[in-house]
Amino acid sequence: MKEKEILSQTEIDTLLTALSSGKARVEDLRDIEKKVSYKIYNFRRPDKFSKEQLRTLSTLHDNFARLLSSFISAYLRFNCNVRVASVEQFTFDDFIRSIPIPTILNVFSAKPCKGLAIMETNPQFLFPVIDLMFGGSGEMPSHVRDLTEIEMSVVRQLNIQILEYLKLAWTDIFNIEPQLEAIEANPRLYQVVSPAEIVAVITLTTVVGTTRGLINICFPYLMLEPVLSQISTYYTFSQTTEATEEINNIQYWLGDAEVELNVVLGEANIMVKDFLALTRGDVLPLDRKTDQELDLYIGDQLKFKVQAGFLKRNLAVQVNALY
Repeated sequence: MKEKEILSQTEIDTLLTALSSGKARVEDLRDIEKKVSYKIYNFRRPDKFSKEQLRTLSTLHDNFARLLSSFISAYLRFNCNVRVASVEQFTFDDFIRSIPIPTILNVFSAKPCKGLAIMETNPQFLFPVIDLMFGGSGEMPSHVRDLTEIEMSVVRQLNIQILEYLKLAWTDIFNIEPQLEAIEANPRLYQVVSPAEIVAVITLTTVVGTTRGLINICFPYLMLEPVLSQISTYYTFSQTTEATEEINNIQYWLGDAEVELNVVLGEANIMVKDFLALTRGDVLPLDRKTDQELDLYIGDQLKFKVQAGFLKRNLAVQVNALY
């Protein structure tokens, strides 16, 4: 009998007759049953996220991990490495029970998505970071303790900046606005969703100096449900857009680079003896009329033609054309 084959009523009657007459044995039916493969399904913890969606979340947060590594390393002036370790789905109760105490539970919203999500930053990640921020060498203390009020204030500002990079990583799929809503040290005291609710948990490993830590991001299914179709679509095209993502990352970091702008009002040639005789109040005639466009240099390269003017009480120039 083939797997998933449905017997007709006539075949069922024939089978029962064979069993009654002894022509067929129960052991033979059991042997057939063993050959049929079944997929175990847990109705208490159904899988709501597909494998493609979990893989997409992994790809998405790989980008987040790279951005976070660069940010923390530059922020602390110390080598830090962040990588995605796993992306899995659990019940919210299982996730909460897996979190150590004490820890830092950052509850945040991500509008326009409804509901709240959680970013857990454990002590093995936070204590070396705090030590570096306060001028230390990034060592882990001999025993884990609760954070002081000053340390909590520093951690709050750090986690707000981390959420900004989460926003940047999500841009390719969906524009979210992460906002820190609360910080809790005891995860047992904060229930974001029902304990039986399915959540996607992205686990990132962190290495600060020689200390390894974890960052866990927990997204409830109900929060991500409106964007799951876009997540599936993103996975289909993610392999062909890796180069585009790298270009976007490079453009982002180049956008933060400072450049020097210089506007040349005009030039004049004078004798050295006249230059040495210059005093306050002397006037030099330039080789440019008042209604002519000026030259704007970026570094030592002439790039734009501009017009001089005012912006409120400040001297300014308006770009008129590319050079």
